[in-house]
Amino acid sequence: MLGPALLAAARSDGIRRLVSAAPVTRSVVDRFVAGERLPEAVAVSAGLIGSGLTVTLDHLGEDVTDRAQALRTRDAYLELTEALTRAGFGAAAAGTDGAAELSVKLSAFGQALPGGHDLAHRNVRPVVEAAAAAGIGVTLDMEDHSTTDSTLAVHRALREEFPATGAVVQSCLLRTEEDCHALAAAGARVRLVKGAYREPAAVAHQERRAVDLSYVRCLRVLLAGGGYPMLGTHDPRLIAIARTVAERLGRKPDGYEFQMLYGIREHEQRRLAAEGHRVRVYVPYGTDWYAYFMRRLAERPANLAFFLRSLASRS
Repeated sequence: MLGPALLAAARSDGIRRLVSAAPVTRSVVDRFVAGERLPEAVAVSAGLIGSGLTVTLDHLGEDVTDRAQALRTRDAYLELTEALTRAGFGAAAAGTDGAAELSVKLSAFGQALPGGHDLAHRNVRPVVEAAAAAGIGVTLDMEDHSTTDSTLAVHRALREEFPATGAVVQSCLLRTEEDCHALAAAGARVRLVKGAYREPAAVAHQERRAVDLSYVRCLRVLLAGGGYPMLGTHDPRLIAIARTVAERLGRKPDGYEFQMLYGIREHEQRRLAAEGHRVRVYVPYGTDWYAYFMRRLAERPANLAFFLRSLASRS
């Protein structure tokens, strides 16, 4: 019951101000966010890479309200690309082999503004171009269902020039199995997640079991296809199923990867990596952390319990 309320709170300016002002919030947010500044994010990424993991970095921000803000997002990602290159985290060629990648939300590049589809495409292209030159992959994050068609269209357009550009699909949406068939046939890099947005029944599964079953159907499609699956999940059942399906289909551990969020199930991340799997950690950073933080609380009762315990211990 708390999940929908927390997702609604993620878009509330009043609750944002209240949570942000709470003295305990910063220390709790640090569990899920790798700092507010670029040097902090690079340092965290270096530590993860040094321990045998790989990373994908997200400069937090979404639903921008003006074109200047969208340009600031573009510039922040260009700066991030330069910093990762200086740190030696690129690869000889763009693709799946780089230690570090970028995750971008098109709404942060102006997708929701008037003419937003073309604007977001125009703003994100220099980031993808710079990243490709540095051997750093880019994945377009998926947001709520109203952006799916636009995001996949931008993905298709970018892949004509930068074929390593990745996309994200969400198993909660009714359409996603069909999208997986199209993307797998196209040989794309695809991150499969359950989805962290509150969606209506007309377009999305409403029961957790239905979302999980959809996830399994989608991972089968992706693992059987010609692309590179990136399986974003912390669920041990789904991880076990993915490993079994991959083995049956003849997928080697370097033919797909697991992705997990920074600050969640770190032991499992290290365990899978030690067993020879590529594990990529989603590393968010920046000052606009509120919406991301609230979605993490909504996803798992354990995350919310951690937050509430911290509040109680500081009161």
